[in-house]
Amino acid sequence: MALLLLSLVLLFSPFAVSAPPDLKDHQEADRVRRLPGQPPVRFRQYAGYVTVDDRSGKALFYWFFEATHEAAEKPVLLWLNGGPGCSSIGYGQAQELGPFLVKKGIPELKFNNYSWNKEANLLFLESPVGVGFSYTNTSSDIPKLGDKITARDSYTFLVNWFKRFPQYSSHDFFISGESYAGHYVPELAELIFDENKKEGDGHYYINLRGFIIGNALLDDETDQNGMIDYAWDHAVISDGLYHSIKKHCNFSHVNQTEECEAAINGYYAVYDIIDMYSLYTPTCTSGGGSRSRRPIPGVAPKVLAKFGGWHRKPAGYDPCLDVYTEVYFNRPDVQEALHANVTGSISRPWSLCSDEINSWADAPSSILPIIRKLVHGGLRVWVYSGDTDGRIPVTATRYTLKKLGLKVVEEWVPWYHHQQVGGWFEIYDGLTFVTIRGAGHQVPTFAPARSRELIKHFLKNRKLPKEPY
Repeated sequence: MALLLLSLVLLFSPFAVSAPPDLKDHQEADRVRRLPGQPPVRFRQYAGYVTVDDRSGKALFYWFFEATHEAAEKPVLLWLNGGPGCSSIGYGQAQELGPFLVKKGIPELKFNNYSWNKEANLLFLESPVGVGFSYTNTSSDIPKLGDKITARDSYTFLVNWFKRFPQYSSHDFFISGESYAGHYVPELAELIFDENKKEGDGHYYINLRGFIIGNALLDDETDQNGMIDYAWDHAVISDGLYHSIKKHCNFSHVNQTEECEAAINGYYAVYDIIDMYSLYTPTCTSGGGSRSRRPIPGVAPKVLAKFGGWHRKPAGYDPCLDVYTEVYFNRPDVQEALHANVTGSISRPWSLCSDEINSWADAPSSILPIIRKLVHGGLRVWVYSGDTDGRIPVTATRYTLKKLGLKVVEEWVPWYHHQQVGGWFEIYDGLTFVTIRGAGHQVPTFAPARSRELIKHFLKNRKLPKEPY
């Protein structure tokens, strides 16, 4: 009876899709029993589609892992990769923080001893439509994509996912992500925050407690200035090129002079020969896959994203990991086990970053107003930064947080992982900033043990260790 009433209430929500008649059967239909090449595990996993728009045939693909122990007591943590247009399953799950990482040179999986589902029930979402296994049956949906539609579709997904898995609806809920998820995560959090305030029939309450974002794009002006300053300070660009950019470019504006554009091309030329996402790791020389992507007009940051050099796929310690990942998720038996592309609606191969998304309708130049609003609204907000990332470097994030204007409560304290310094942290009034020493853009890939320590302390709202242990 309670489930029937819940279904009737949700039916009138502007975001809702009618609940399935038998939740248990629907959950079991999404149950993943065993993936090809997967090591045995005891926790349950589910994958499949949640419809976010019946009329256009929009469906977002998810992969959910129960916590390794005490799942009924653990929070639910959503992970979003950015791009825009890159897969949270291909990066977050398979290369960073999920239970199953792809093996080198073999289309199989290995268990991640530092998986974040040791700390939370872990939910990965491929968003927006056109990314990974997510799709729409209406081709005109793709050119309309932007920050707002991405947030709204992700919210619709969450409402209907919690309807499918109501046993998790009362759990604390957190959002996490990296890179362009510096837009996705706060925008989704704001939408949930605002919807939670509404009263009356037709509104669904999500138990949002906070969010954490890494190497996050947050503010065009400070992010772009920080990228240039970081490149000079880390001996990537010459004094002459640095001073030319500083003289001719004003990152407070979208349109730039020809002199600025020539200097920016010189800046990106350096990242043709070294990895922007991790300055001190090798590049892939084995061939078999390209890290280039077509530019996506309209995305942030408005100046640097106009150049082809901005649109590269990230890579980890093994610079050829992208190749192994795409081979694995294009296996027909893998897709069958994941309940992916079950209707045959996707004719394209699965890829880490979508080639379908060729434009972006909206992207605010700064996410800081949203962060101020949510900090003042009482949400837990952490920002972290791997300090060898040149893409959205620690320098940029420090400039951005200073611009946020929050009072510093505890200034630049080292934190420890066992006997070694893991990085530094700074606590502001309502926000915590953490650096991870020696990590690139995808922090969990480069520092798996320390990233698990980071998420454990975030979820428990505890300071990182200030002494060796």
